Amino acid sequence: MSEAYVYILEYSDGTYYTGWTTDVEAREKTHNSGNGAKYTRSRLPVRIVYYELLEGKSAALKREAEIKKMTRKQKEKLILSNKKESL
Repeated sequence: MSEAYVYILEYSDGTYYTGWTTDVEAREKTHNSGNGAKYTRSRLPVRIVYYELLEGKSAALKREAEIKKMTRKQKEKLILSNKKESL
């Protein structure tokens, strides 16, 4: 089974986006290149403030859904408890 990551982006306006990928660094570059959604393009630059490695796409999608249901305060607590250096 392949590895996958779930990640949280912080936009330049302080809002968050949660997604999944197989390559965290490449995903951050894609978001910052302006090739993402219209919402992302208007809030550049972005930086990945949290990520976790999971066992495959299915697990990543499940975790992504869990994080998306969290309140902003819960997401901030998650980010702070597992602070990752920007890639």
